[in-house]
Amino acid sequence: MGNQLSFMLPEIDRKETKKAVEVAFEKYRFYLLTIPEERLPKLTSTYSLIPPANANEFYSSTENIATKTVDFERERDKYIELVRKAVNRLSVKEREIIIKRYLQDEEVFDYEIYNEIGYSERRYYRLKARIFYKLAFLLKIEVYKKEN
Repeated sequence: MGNQLSFMLPEIDRKETKKAVEVAFEKYRFYLLTIPEERLPKLTSTYSLIPPANANEFYSSTENIATKTVDFERERDKYIELVRKAVNRLSVKEREIIIKRYLQDEEVFDYEIYNEIGYSERRYYRLKARIFYKLAFLLKIEVYKKEN
C-alpha cells in the first residue's frame, strides 16, 4: 500500500500554446476565405443558363485543376470542421467570446468584448486563458515546456 505510482504531467508552455491557438484561428479564417462562393450559404437562388459541356475528352483542363485542388479542399474542410467542433464543445459564454473575438469577419479588440459582455478586464483575460487551454487540447496543438 505504501507504493503509490507517481505520475507527472509535462508542464504546458502557456505563451507558445496561446500562439498556437491564435495561429489555428488565423488558419481557420483563411480557409473560410478559400471556400468557393458557390459553396457558401446564399440568401437567394442563383440560376445559370450555361449548359454543361459534353466533350469526349478523357481529361479536360477543368478536371486537371480539380484533381490538383481536391487534397487542399479536403484538408480545408476537415480543418474547418475540427475547429467548429472544438469551439462548440465550449460553454455558451466561452463560445461567445471566441466567436466574437476570432471567428468573425470584423477585427474586434478584447476591450470591446469584455465591455460588451459586462466582464471586468481581469475576469475576461482569466477566462480567455482557460478557453485557450481547452482549445489547445481539443485541437491537439498544446505546446509543452522543454526539459533541460
